[in-house]
Amino acid sequence: MPWDKDQYPQAFKKLETPIRKKAIEIANSMISDGYKEEEAIPISIEQAKKWSENASKKEKNKMKQASNDRLQSEQKNEHSRPELMNKGQHVLTHEKGWAVQAETTKQPSAIFETKKEAISRAREIAQKKETHLIVHDANGKITEKTTYEIK
Repeated sequence: MPWDKDQYPQAFKKLETPIRKKAIEIANSMISDGYKEEEAIPISIEQAKKWSENASKKEKNKMKQASNDRLQSEQKNEHSRPELMNKGQHVLTHEKGWAVQAETTKQPSAIFETKKEAISRAREIAQKKETHLIVHDANGKITEKTTYEIK
């Protein structure tokens, strides 16, 4: 379900209006690209705060005035997508099982009991984002590389 200016996660409630609307826009985009809500919410908040630090007053005012249609229809807008959306997905061993983690991130987006489950989720994300999948063995060695990039 896409969120809008009236219906959004509880975590967005304390954000200033332009930041909240930007977070909604980013979260909607991430969910349409295959992220789960629990993954998209904290990432979109962080990215919206970063956007706010760098946005001009004009950009903030424009976002403050943004309609529900804009928050949903501009999901694919290059400026609304976090940098991490273009990163490949890695499957790595983790103390609690197997982790799915985007390239260059420090925290996994999900942890699974089995490697098979982790690969399935990472493949799903990589396909929806049209990026790549890299699977590592328990020692960190790369065992599989698959690209889903459309050229």
